[in-house]
Amino acid sequence: MNFNKITIYAVGTVLAAATLSSCNIYKKFDMPDDSALAAEYKKAREAEVDSAAFGNMRWQDVFTDPMLADLINQALANNTNLRNAKLNVDIAHASLKGAKLSYLPSVALGPNGSGSKFFVHPHQSLSWSYQIPLSVSWEVDIFGKLLNGKRGAQAAYEQSKEYQQAVRSQIIAAVANCYYGIATIESQLKVSRNTAELWAESVKTMKDLKTAGKVTEVAVVQSEAQYYGILGSITDLEVSLDEMNNTLSLLVNSLPQKWTISPDAVLNMPVIMREAIPMRELAARPDVRAAEWNLATAYYATNSARAAFYPGLNITANGGFTNLLGSMVVNPGKFFINLAGSLAIPLFSRGANISRLEAAKAQQQQAMNNFEYTLMSASAEVSDAMTLYQKSVEKQQYLAKQSEKLAQAVDYTQELLRLGSYNTTYLDVLTAQQGLLSAQISAITAQNSQARALINLYQSLGGGR
Repeated sequence: MNFNKITIYAVGTVLAAATLSSCNIYKKFDMPDDSALAAEYKKAREAEVDSAAFGNMRWQDVFTDPMLADLINQALANNTNLRNAKLNVDIAHASLKGAKLSYLPSVALGPNGSGSKFFVHPHQSLSWSYQIPLSVSWEVDIFGKLLNGKRGAQAAYEQSKEYQQAVRSQIIAAVANCYYGIATIESQLKVSRNTAELWAESVKTMKDLKTAGKVTEVAVVQSEAQYYGILGSITDLEVSLDEMNNTLSLLVNSLPQKWTISPDAVLNMPVIMREAIPMRELAARPDVRAAEWNLATAYYATNSARAAFYPGLNITANGGFTNLLGSMVVNPGKFFINLAGSLAIPLFSRGANISRLEAAKAQQQQAMNNFEYTLMSASAEVSDAMTLYQKSVEKQQYLAKQSEKLAQAVDYTQELLRLGSYNTTYLDVLTAQQGLLSAQISAITAQNSQARALINLYQSLGGGR
């Protein structure tokens, strides 16, 4: 057996042994199920998607107000944060495209030429030599270096798309919250201004009663103080309204302006009666999915670090046209071609490959920890949103009844005071009117809290597709 055959057999043995020990390098990422939480998530991801679930509903079916729908469309088309998220997807897609093209050979064309002259013969002209070489180099992906790089780029691309969906969901929820927030403030302003008008009449009534000797100057002064207090609260509401309008303008990427939104705008509330949210709905959240893809990226990075321990095979070919053959310049030129193959087997890299693998394993564990924490945070966030929604519905009903009863109390005390009842004083009237205004404002706030809770629940379930 000659030396060449021995070399071929040796290399083949090394490659076969390395291949058997590197089977894990070629595996696709699969969610580990060594923890109860990850196992439950994995099972939920494999389950059929519930299209009727609240978080899976189209946002157009949740927010049916035509003006709100138009504002959401404007925000989705123009919002700066969403544009940047889309650009991040484009960046990841470009990286993925580059990773896919890494399987192809690299081709380079490098024409060159030179002239030379020896002054031993003064009359000798320049001798020109030239080459028009075409070089081709191809890395054979025996041990998955390119494969894991491509899969890692694919995971990063999917992760960027999930982040984009998370931003999209946040924008839809933010526009809806601003819309109904403006409607709430407009409604509170309407009530406050109407109450201010009623208080102005009460001041006039108190002055008439004082003239008739039924109340003292104290009653007049206190009624005037309450009137100015209401006017002061109106200015606070007007400031909040201006801030909310500016926030909505930023969301739709426009200059600050006043948005004309009806104070009667109300979000239609679907009936959601569930004690808990299934894991498959949590698994649909974009931030949870992004954390899963981040774990996949870390997994492929670890595989790439393992692949660095195995040989790399490169095949190169050079060909072209030249008039330089050896040390001779001949004209006309001739075609030439060279073929070569090289096998690089890492033996000692001063610990670089070992440290890289250890770091990759640690980063993969970090990604796993972050995934589980993201999943638990998602569960807590959805639970909070569900509780807030259910309790806000109850609170709004109670406050609506309170406002109704206090309105009756105001009517009764005013009538008793006019009739001269000795058991009713001007203080009873002031207290009843102040209580009614507070209850009306609280009822409107509770109605907005109910809408906000529903919007936040929709967002926390990954809604906005």
